[in-house]
Amino acid sequence: MAPESLATAALAIVVLLLFLGGAAKAATAGSHAEPGALARLGPGVLVPERWRKPMMIFCAGMEFVLAAGLVFTAGPLPRWGTVAFFSVATYVLWELRRRRPDVGCGCFGDTSTTPVGLRSIGRAAVLAGAALLVAVVPVTGTDLLSPSWHTLIALGAGLALLAVLSPEMEETFARVRHRAPCEQRPVAAPKALSRLRASNEWRSHLDLLTASEPSDSWRELCWRFFVYPARVASGAEADVVFAVYLSGRRPPVRVAVVEGEGSGPLRESIGVSAGY
Repeated sequence: MAPESLATAALAIVVLLLFLGGAAKAATAGSHAEPGALARLGPGVLVPERWRKPMMIFCAGMEFVLAAGLVFTAGPLPRWGTVAFFSVATYVLWELRRRRPDVGCGCFGDTSTTPVGLRSIGRAAVLAGAALLVAVVPVTGTDLLSPSWHTLIALGAGLALLAVLSPEMEETFARVRHRAPCEQRPVAAPKALSRLRASNEWRSHLDLLTASEPSDSWRELCWRFFVYPARVASGAEADVVFAVYLSGRRPPVRVAVVEGEGSGPLRESIGVSAGY
């Protein structure tokens, strides 16, 4: 098999892993994780607490830059930078396994919570070798547009090897098989609030609200409730109660306008099965 075919397959694999790793880290850093969650991932144990989230974002940005450089440029900087990135990652994972065997590598954000083992270290070493091949053999992103059969065979073999070396595959399958029911899954209130503010129900009742933040919030089973003080068209004071479903990509949102003075706490009077 020609070196160019192997190098093109290696380029595709390295770019794919850089992009997936960067996207996963960015999603983890941007999520409302439970306190201390980043301390259980590889990058987080290396820095003080206040730097854990910036470190995750920095690693994600570096992976995006390297991936773009490999695809859109032919310069040596992104190629040898990628070799250095995966070489350092291999060393760091080895040290984590020796010093902190309880933490995950964080290679793919909070998906990589399995304690660092030889498989994760081996994957980083394989990617360092693939990056070295890309740096030595002159291939560019345009070679990915018309791959040969040899390239496709090498690509399939490389992906199969990485799948074997990725404990995240087993962890993801386990999460899918044993996924907790909706009412038992932790969902942070800020995440539910962002879903609410992206809904049509929020926009259609926004003019009634007299405060930008909820006066009360609670959870019942798979619903998160938010209560906002409001004033209806007649001038009377009221409460607008939003209910956000906590599952699905486009969760339903229900709303009720409760008029009357001194309505007080509503969590005993508004239930999940109430009609909105």
